Amino acid sequence: MVFWRSIASLALLTLAGCASKPDLPMLGPIAPFKLTEHTGAAFDSSGLNGKVWVADFMFTTCPGPCPRMTSQMHQVQMALEGQGIQLVSFTVDPDHDTPEALAAYAQKFKASPGVWHFLTGAKADLNHMAKDVFKLGVVDGSLEHSTRFVLIDRSGQMRGYYLTSEPDAIARLIADARALLDS
Repeated sequence: MVFWRSIASLALLTLAGCASKPDLPMLGPIAPFKLTEHTGAAFDSSGLNGKVWVADFMFTTCPGPCPRMTSQMHQVQMALEGQGIQLVSFTVDPDHDTPEALAAYAQKFKASPGVWHFLTGAKADLNHMAKDVFKLGVVDGSLEHSTRFVLIDRSGQMRGYYLTSEPDAIARLIADARALLDS
């Protein structure tokens, strides 16, 4: 009888452990990349290895959705502060968004140093990231871009897309990020 209780207890603990893991799809891996951070320093994606992070595409002179998206990214930063989250904003306007322009934008939106990275680089590299890696459009000079955030897990797998115009998107993103951070 004690044996069966032990087996039952072990099974319940195992199931409880499984229930706490996030049930998010595997949407594809993030290829390694090297760009330039808003600080002017080289940014190597290997610094994101083992971390949960959120990515978006934006540009600093955007009159449309970018200020809203960046404010929403700030909400994510504040909600997950101190939990190890990383935020990465890729520009779609590398001709204008120099490290200095991105640094001013980062300061305007109260980006935490070492947590939120604004990246620029060669147009071809940014286009590869937008089109081939994240599958969110192109960086071709048109300045058109997706308004989705992407959640990436510790192993570099995309786990969710969040359309920032949906009323519950940021709450869902924060909840899913917490689940990945806790797993």
